[in-house]
Amino acid sequence: MSAITIFGQGNMGQAIGDVFKQGGNTVNYLGNGDEVTGLGDIVVLAVPYNAALDIAKKNQVALAGKVVIDITNPLNFDTWDDLVVPADSSAAAQIAALLPDSKVVKAFNTTFAATLQSRKVGDQPTTVMAASDDDAAKQQLADALTDSGVAFVDAGSLKRAREMESFGFLQMTLAAGEKIGWTGGFAVEK
Repeated sequence: MSAITIFGQGNMGQAIGDVFKQGGNTVNYLGNGDEVTGLGDIVVLAVPYNAALDIAKKNQVALAGKVVIDITNPLNFDTWDDLVVPADSSAAAQIAALLPDSKVVKAFNTTFAATLQSRKVGDQPTTVMAASDDDAAKQQLADALTDSGVAFVDAGSLKRAREMESFGFLQMTLAAGEKIGWTGGFAVEK
């Protein structure tokens, strides 16, 4: 069992919290302006990309030694036509550069809140993919998701966050364009 702190109480923050709670973990939430104290072992940045950067910049000391999960898809929300990070990088890599003493993991960005709530994409279990340069951090996340009703896939090193963000971007644009539903998405079958 892990202690989880989630920055953000929107749809994704609540859905991720419910998944962790079902897995037997304790969850607390921090909102904008809350004092950053008593962080759990795993900290989830369930906020937009720019807010995640701001949290990382302001809380480097508090986040040191923590598993920090970046769920962002760094879309250009003005155009919905590209990502706002350099093509050879990712939001997770940008956050990791700000948090050299944290264990940054990219996860939850290829799922929608509705599929986390239902634990299903079609008739397949919702799959949480995770990328990180820290294998122990990925294992800690996998352990926290045990008995949560979602599947877990190790997607490799933090470099894979770039592909995960592109995948998340594609999924979001398909849903926004009503090609797929916000209750759908892509399933990973093991």
